[in-house]
Amino acid sequence: MKRDESKMEDDLRAEYDLASLRVRRLGSGRKNFGGATVRLEPDVAEMFPSADAVNEALRFLMRVMKDSQAPTPTTQANNSNAAGD
Repeated sequence: MKRDESKMEDDLRAEYDLASLRVRRLGSGRKNFGGATVRLEPDVAEMFPSADAVNEALRFLMRVMKDSQAPTPTTQANNSNAAGD
């Protein structure tokens, strides 16, 4: 197949210099624009209607994990008794 070699009509004004424009690449070569992108599996995405919902759930999980790692007063008392034996 041969391409048509005819010249296209140009409607742009002369002051529009498009030669300096850069084309934004898509896909893995694209630069990150300030935030991390995470792809959710379809079954997980069904549970979260928006990015805000995902962030809220993850922050809740972070609080739960942090609270479960902090020693409680009864745990500290039990550990101090065991150390003195």
